[in-house]
Amino acid sequence: MTNQPNRTYDLLTMGRSSIDLYANDVGAKFVDIQSFAAYVGGCPTNISVGTRRLGVRSALLTGVGEDPVGDFILNFLKNEGVETRYIVRKPGKRSSAVVLGIEPPDKFPLVYYRDNCADIELTIDDVLAAPIADSRALLISGTGLSKEPSRSATIFAAELAKAAGTTVYLDIDFRPDQWHDLRAFGVTIRSVLRLVDVAIGTEDEVKAAIISEASQVTVKDLQVSGAEVKGDVQQAIQTLLAGGPQALAVKRGAHGAVIHLASGDVIDAPGFPVEIYNVLGAGDAFASGFIYGRLKGWDWYQSGRMGNAAGAIVVTRHGCANFMPYEQEALDFVQARGGF
Repeated sequence: MTNQPNRTYDLLTMGRSSIDLYANDVGAKFVDIQSFAAYVGGCPTNISVGTRRLGVRSALLTGVGEDPVGDFILNFLKNEGVETRYIVRKPGKRSSAVVLGIEPPDKFPLVYYRDNCADIELTIDDVLAAPIADSRALLISGTGLSKEPSRSATIFAAELAKAAGTTVYLDIDFRPDQWHDLRAFGVTIRSVLRLVDVAIGTEDEVKAAIISEASQVTVKDLQVSGAEVKGDVQQAIQTLLAGGPQALAVKRGAHGAVIHLASGDVIDAPGFPVEIYNVLGAGDAFASGFIYGRLKGWDWYQSGRMGNAAGAIVVTRHGCANFMPYEQEALDFVQARGGF
């Protein structure tokens, strides 16, 4: 991976954006929720905010509708200092929305509203207008690969990044109900790995990425099992690394993260025990801290610890992007708990 410190942006994130409506009634069953708080969300959008708060020069490539929700998303991002000039308004399309319940410690139901969605309409022309060669790193996500034209645009962005020496991060971002066939998820993720330098995912996401033609798993099966994916995680890790990435960071919640390198080395970065309020957004916070560390030139262990710290902070809070930690806050959090 290259460093390229003189580029205009440290990180360009690409893909999903949304308005997130989080239940204010913590602990209530979804049917009993009385009110919601409105925040901004979507994996690449959360990461653009999370890294920006850590001092990274972040830009976002997404699509929003010509609607008040799009205005809401843009206004928040501008106030956060994320570069928004590459966000495309898509006439006739809607800005995405997600509705989320909070039932600690282990129930966090969410419903996506992505019909006629603006961000899935990103095109190759949108990518050509974005600063990929002028960014040190590019982050793409699995959901951005779920449908056309975003799928081709995302792969094209990764190809441009590779040619420009821009480090490519893939957040596997497995959302079963966004795929017409779960086998297509595995096929698509594996096909893009040749362009990826670092992949990031949970154990379930890693296993889902090797779902094959022989698999009998269905969306209904995953929903019933709480999105748990059966299979050998170690085999899945080796399969993904054989596809091309230099590293695969496996998020393990309270247990921290394990970074598996193509060289065969394995780095265990312990987590930070905290009382969980809401796990939604923790993975994006991890990616923010982890990528921050790599952009700073930190080693895999330190970067993993910073990712764990950001994730631990966010699980104690109500939402995602709006609650990402700031740089000094995260550094103080780590130092107060034994340092790196």
